[in-house]
Amino acid sequence: MEIAVIGNSEFILGFRLAGITKTYAAESDEKVVEQVHKVLDDNTVGILVLNSGDMAKIPPRLRTTLENSVHPTVITLGEQEGGLSMRERIKRSVGVDLWK
Repeated sequence: MEIAVIGNSEFILGFRLAGITKTYAAESDEKVVEQVHKVLDDNTVGILVLNSGDMAKIPPRLRTTLENSVHPTVITLGEQEGGLSMRERIKRSVGVDLWK
């Protein structure tokens, strides 16, 4: 399984430098939705990383699909996550508290 990252060029740059090859630049809301559909159709992707600001701009029906998705697991990162700890973010994304 691979990791895919969708976001603006600044958001995906760090992931590219870390060696993640499936990075998709999306500078507009329409492009984000297009790239999300592309990743959902790719069976090799196990984790999808999105900027939380982009997630908020996705149409409600698609956002619900992503929030409930198990394959790929969707993880949002960014300032809108507030004060959540890494443990809380993983629990929210995976649905299981891995520290127990």
